[in-house]
Amino acid sequence: MLTYPDGWDAAIARYEARRAPLDFAEGEALPPLDVAIDPLLGRPVAAPGPLAPRPTMYARKHHALSEELQGQPEIALLHGLLISALRKRAWPDHAPALFLRLWAEQGAALTGCLSTRWLISAAITFADHGSTESERRLGQSLKVLFSLLKLTEYERLYSGLDPTTPFRLGHKVKAPLPMEIEPFSLRDGGLDINLLAPLVIEARAEPVLGPLALELLDRLNADPGTVFRRLGQMRAKLLARKAAQGG
Repeated sequence: MLTYPDGWDAAIARYEARRAPLDFAEGEALPPLDVAIDPLLGRPVAAPGPLAPRPTMYARKHHALSEELQGQPEIALLHGLLISALRKRAWPDHAPALFLRLWAEQGAALTGCLSTRWLISAAITFADHGSTESERRLGQSLKVLFSLLKLTEYERLYSGLDPTTPFRLGHKVKAPLPMEIEPFSLRDGGLDINLLAPLVIEARAEPVLGPLALELLDRLNADPGTVFRRLGQMRAKLLARKAAQGG
């Protein structure tokens, strides 16, 4: 039995179906590369009007983002539209450069006004559109980290436990990990540090993506509802128990 019974070609087809490029009607377009950014910081996103009949994908996305980001600076709307375009198979030629310009010139402002969800989306966009190989590599690492975090944390909701509640030590099932992966040592294992510390090192060397990556990693470190925090709590409890037993 396969997890994806129709095979990888079907999975790729499903992936590609979600990547149809945005279409634009006459008069619809992303701003030019040299758009003045400073005014976008002071103007709030207005409530959208009604959609025209048979709207383009761009019009529907603009409407949806305007509803979501209403009241926030217009730079957040432009940023969201750029990410939406850049996730497709094709995009307006200047879109990658404009996305990178926003972060190079207004990274602090974007970090200050965007939600964590949008900051993660931005970091993931660097995976494909970063200006250097090292920037794209860091973006790809962040993409894998936060995508897998989303999957694992969503599945855990079905455990019936709050995200901030660690599992009890005595409830571990004795079963092998998949794909012959060696078990993690709760007491001495360093897999979590080995995963996260290199990302911090790489982020500290990146002038544009680096501050965004460090902000996200700091937020991860501060969040009480992740597998990393729960493992840390479980490890502390195990060590305290061992110490009390003189082990």
